[in-house]
Amino acid sequence: MFILANFLNAVAYVLEFTLTIYMYVIIARAILSWVNPDPYNPIVSFLYRATEPVLLRVRRILPNTGGLDLSPLVVLLTIFFLQKFVINSMFELVNRLKFGIGG
Repeated sequence: MFILANFLNAVAYVLEFTLTIYMYVIIARAILSWVNPDPYNPIVSFLYRATEPVLLRVRRILPNTGGLDLSPLVVLLTIFFLQKFVINSMFELVNRLKFGIGG
């Protein structure tokens, strides 16, 4: 059972790290939207390619707010939810599998 617990623990840490990195990418993209960056800059290009598929899906769901783009906020809230609910649940499951604790 400890092998499954260690595997789930590793998956939880990798998922948490990935979500944290993506959160910073979304924040950087939101900050860049306040200025007029060079679209041919490799960093700007990467940020747009990494975030636009997710932000576009959220924009399709959100109502039109008259030029105010709330999609980064919705994505950030989703990431926070995933980190607090899914990742913490995985860590709790690991503790129960390893030690039989956690009530």
